[in-house]
Amino acid sequence: MSETIRVDIWSDIACPWCYIGKHRFEAGVAAFTAQYPDVEIEVEGHSYELAPDTPENFQGSEIDFLAKHKGMPREQVEDMLEQMTGLAASEGLVFDWEKLRHANTSRAHRVLHLAKEQGLQLETQERLFRAYFSEGAEIADPDTLAALGEEVGLDGDEVRDALEDEDYADAVDQDITRARMLGVNGVPYFLLEGKYGVSGAQSADTFRSVLERVLEFQRTGTEPE
Repeated sequence: MSETIRVDIWSDIACPWCYIGKHRFEAGVAAFTAQYPDVEIEVEGHSYELAPDTPENFQGSEIDFLAKHKGMPREQVEDMLEQMTGLAASEGLVFDWEKLRHANTSRAHRVLHLAKEQGLQLETQERLFRAYFSEGAEIADPDTLAALGEEVGLDGDEVRDALEDEDYADAVDQDITRARMLGVNGVPYFLLEGKYGVSGAQSADTFRSVLERVLEFQRTGTEPE
């Protein structure tokens, strides 16, 4: 019987650190799995909204949103986004801030819960991240979400139905409520075996090391430091 480590991850599609963190985590898992091929890493994603007050039809760039809606100096925003672009590139990711359309992510999170039911959550999340940060897709638009869902194997009509289904809205709210109960106030946030929390887009080596310490605890009963 193989061993299993469960990892719950809270993230938001409009969060650049979440996109970077996803890839760093996956690289850490790959390194860990190469050393421990019989250990299964069971991952479940959860919803978190960094800016739930974003209008569904916000018109403007990411710079506009952060400078006007969040009250940040425009020069500071431009410097911050330039640094993020470099960090993304180091992970093989493309951030195109000129194309990006800042959006409310509540609908995208509903789609992720539909995808979870069908075993396509991670693929759907990756597609939404790339559409948002690299392609300038309007991820609050039902037709756009349906088309992106179809690319990863979801039914477009089911995606549209999910956007109107309050059960999926409740699932998103439940994820956010659980995050608050855990004391999470930023994402990405990784919870291993329901006990060990890791905040932020840590390095791949850090994630590998944390997985090793949790595995050691499972095998020996010695709490990770």
